[in-house]
Amino acid sequence: MKDYLQQSIWRFWDQSVSGKGHSPLESFAADDTLCQLVGQGQSPATIRTWVHDETVVLGIQDHRLPHIQEGMELLNNRGFTTIVRNSGGLAVVLDPGVLNISIVMSEQEDKIDINTGYNIMVELIKRLFPQVADKIEAYEIVGSYCPGSYDLSIDGKKFAGISQRRLRQGIAVQIYLCIEGSGVERAKLVRDFYQISLQGEETKFIYPDIQPEVMASLSELLDEPLTVQKTVIDLQRLLASLCNELKMGTLQTEEMELYAFYLKRVLDRNQSMLSKG
Repeated sequence: MKDYLQQSIWRFWDQSVSGKGHSPLESFAADDTLCQLVGQGQSPATIRTWVHDETVVLGIQDHRLPHIQEGMELLNNRGFTTIVRNSGGLAVVLDPGVLNISIVMSEQEDKIDINTGYNIMVELIKRLFPQVADKIEAYEIVGSYCPGSYDLSIDGKKFAGISQRRLRQGIAVQIYLCIEGSGVERAKLVRDFYQISLQGEETKFIYPDIQPEVMASLSELLDEPLTVQKTVIDLQRLLASLCNELKMGTLQTEEMELYAFYLKRVLDRNQSMLSKG
């Protein structure tokens, strides 16, 4: 495979601290904005890091659960806000111990198929954690929340999940990395959400039967005191080694108008989904 991580210029936008008090909906709007900017050649390939306070991000199928309002109430009572994302997948947990990374690349010159997109992210994570690169595997972990064929695990325990978004010739490959805290506790929260949202009813869609013991954080798996902030610093150093120029910083003034457009679209869609509940 071509080494997509080797770029003449990487743009790096770190929201691992500044994003905490904000809704993840703002992050989805940011990635849509970057998709258009990068896809249309108005920005170099970009990596964005983002962290949010306690939130459960629901997929569209989750919102069709028969007792979704009770499930959302349970999450709220446990200190988590809920939003519905504008792409596929199922419920995932975000909190200050979960680092999200988005890789945004252009398909203008070179088509990037779905599997290649996933593999680019897998390669980035292996380079970011070289001490366990040979142990990281990508396959579906049955019993995890938001299971998928590119779940990342070590010794059968999932610590990350990957998704993709495509827009205006841009592709955003997104990963949530459970760096700190307890993977089991996060999984128990989602298990309880599904139990109360289903209440034993039969549904056309098969929701995951969550087994909390199949999930863990990287700190637990490596038995090291890893932190989100150290991981962000390591990622910045890695990126600097993969390019001739590393451009740091947030959206520029002229890019904010586009961001405002995508933010309104994401907020309106989320409001529409929640009002149907």
